[in-house]
Amino acid sequence: MTDPVIAFLETEHQEIVKRLLELVRIPSVSTDPAYASSMAQARDVLARRLRETGIQGVHEIDADGHPAVYGEWLGATNGPTILLYGHYDVQPPDPLDKWKSPPFTPEIRDDRIYGRGVSDDKGPLSIALETLAAFLAIEGTLPVNIKILLEGEEELGSPTLAALCQKHTDLLRCDAVLSADGASWRHDLPTVNVGTRGNAGFEFSVETASKDLHSGRFGGAVPNALHVMASVVAGLHDADGSVAVPGFYEGVRTLGMGDRTSLAAIPFDESGFYSGIGSSPVGEPGYSTLERLWLRPCLDVNGMWGGYTGPGGKTVIPNEAHAKITIRVVPWQDPEQVCQYVKDFLRNRCPAEAMICFGPDRGRSAAYELPVDHPLLHAAAWALQRTYETVPHRVRIGGTLPIADIARRELGVDTVMFSFSMADDDFHAPNEFFRLSSLDNGLRAWTMLLRRLRDSADGFALRRPGP
Repeated sequence: MTDPVIAFLETEHQEIVKRLLELVRIPSVSTDPAYASSMAQARDVLARRLRETGIQGVHEIDADGHPAVYGEWLGATNGPTILLYGHYDVQPPDPLDKWKSPPFTPEIRDDRIYGRGVSDDKGPLSIALETLAAFLAIEGTLPVNIKILLEGEEELGSPTLAALCQKHTDLLRCDAVLSADGASWRHDLPTVNVGTRGNAGFEFSVETASKDLHSGRFGGAVPNALHVMASVVAGLHDADGSVAVPGFYEGVRTLGMGDRTSLAAIPFDESGFYSGIGSSPVGEPGYSTLERLWLRPCLDVNGMWGGYTGPGGKTVIPNEAHAKITIRVVPWQDPEQVCQYVKDFLRNRCPAEAMICFGPDRGRSAAYELPVDHPLLHAAAWALQRTYETVPHRVRIGGTLPIADIARRELGVDTVMFSFSMADDDFHAPNEFFRLSSLDNGLRAWTMLLRRLRDSADGFALRRPGP
């Protein structure tokens, strides 16, 4: 028998897509203050949608950063309380010249929606919210108690999310977090995520003079900030691809045969993986690609700039150069400590003729591992199996979901990722897209998951004792 909520969602397909396109048109870029009004617009659109579907107590909460949107429905007296998490902020659209269509003018091509933020995280977030709306429209109730937290700083590393959870602990109290963010690994292989790497990052600059200098008058006699930067950054890795920073691998556990056997059992076409992105394998020696991506830390330069980069030439010796650094950490590593090791290394490597200074840090999150027996994980796997008619593989992701670590520390609960964004959706890159098939599968799976939590021991097991 067809589920009435799923049947309703199928009839609403065009309207759901229409609302998603409206959301993607809003350039809610959190990292750039120039987009502040668009961030507010995105919050207004989401708050209005929550209210019109029957979600109660909708308002903004913050901890001196970009506000989050909160709402709740707490009418399921015998059910667990789930905190539904997603984020409305998006990455900057640069480089604009690489987009086939404008990043904030979404287009549907080849059964895909193209636009910045459509996969990370507006498409997956819309799936969750549309499922709640369908339950309330058809049945007038939700299967479980739901609290909704739509963050506006995830793409910044969630720098104020921990403070927000501390400030609003009672409001956000729940039995588990269900995240619409987190990404599925592959569109052709049903998976459920059981772990993430953590994240830390910062900017730094080197300065070699009080101003840019004429390359004819000063060339060969003064240091060049770009040369210094290139040398400093080049020293971060050894020739074999491993990180050269002393202490960087401190706390990283040795992979056992169990780790390697479980990863080797996952279907993975390594040559296809690299050919699909036009690249080749590099990295820490002695590890497979999946081991490097999921179970080993890494350090990357995200951007470097300085001097003249406009059209034509300008014969200057730049006095400043800048770089952005990202560090991914694994379980048992302290991101704060690892970040300090990297800064100390850069400071020691900077030559005497240059001055180094460190700019703003981004939010830091530890790696996260979900308990393998968590009842929400069991329920999510069951819903995916019903959707795809095959048992999902348990995998990890190389990226970071700050809410997972923060919710465990500040709220004392675990997080299950139930996102229908796919790893090849080009999020954070030009031509980001979201498959219409992901939208359809996600709506079915979210419906079945919420029913499972109402009707099964998985839902009962989530309930915590006490008031």
